Amino acid sequence: MFQVQTRKSHSRTALGMLELIYHSAVRDIRKSHRNPLMGLVLNVFQSVLMIASFYAMFALLGMRGAAVRGDYLLYIMSGIFLYMAHTKAMSAVVGSEGPASAMMQHAPMSTAISICASALSSLYLQFLSITVVLFIYHVTYKPVVIENPIGAMEMLMIAWFSGVAIGTVFLAIKPWAPEVARMGSSIYGRVNMIASGKMFLANTLSASMLAIFDWNPLFHCIDQLRGDVFLNYNPHFSSPTYPLYVAIVILMLGLLGEFYTRRRASVSWGAAN
Repeated sequence: MFQVQTRKSHSRTALGMLELIYHSAVRDIRKSHRNPLMGLVLNVFQSVLMIASFYAMFALLGMRGAAVRGDYLLYIMSGIFLYMAHTKAMSAVVGSEGPASAMMQHAPMSTAISICASALSSLYLQFLSITVVLFIYHVTYKPVVIENPIGAMEMLMIAWFSGVAIGTVFLAIKPWAPEVARMGSSIYGRVNMIASGKMFLANTLSASMLAIFDWNPLFHCIDQLRGDVFLNYNPHFSSPTYPLYVAIVILMLGLLGEFYTRRRASVSWGAAN
């Protein structure tokens, strides 16, 4: 009743939102494990386990000849790192707080902030994991040489961004059909184990095989990344802009769906989610 209403400037509003996103991202990181260092160690262990599994599979199936000329382990890691960044970003966004969550009852909180926080926490963990794994590999085994580090970083960011965009679509579906969203995101992640193209090079595929994988933005990201990492590989059948344009379109559709859902969400949906 006796409060003095003060108008906030646009800069103060933006800074307040960034601060809220920061605290929400920290909360998301600590949600998986109370000790942030243990959360990072578990994420690094998951990446190393996947690298070891694919290395063993390539060796048993005799697929080493399909790799690009250069560091064979770096070839495997280049595909796995982008796959992990893409899939983890999608899972983080799908698991973020929805419009029917109790957190949305607090005035400054919104689904947009929740999505941004989940996406940034995923990027933070994946970037740290990649840095740790490459550093250990560089120190203990052999020097890591990346021909175009800036281009490689761009492909990592696009892979993460496309995962965020696809996760937003599943998040918009989640309040209406939780099981469909859960199963759909899980199936998409499993399909990308092969459809992402991390086990082969686009230049070695026939036209008929290329048509099977060409739709996937992650396929283009991984192939372009290998062109940035290795001097002896020049990607001819993938595009660096296609995944970015597709991700922007999918993100707009996901945000439209999320806006429609938020306007019609009921608190009672929280019990079903």
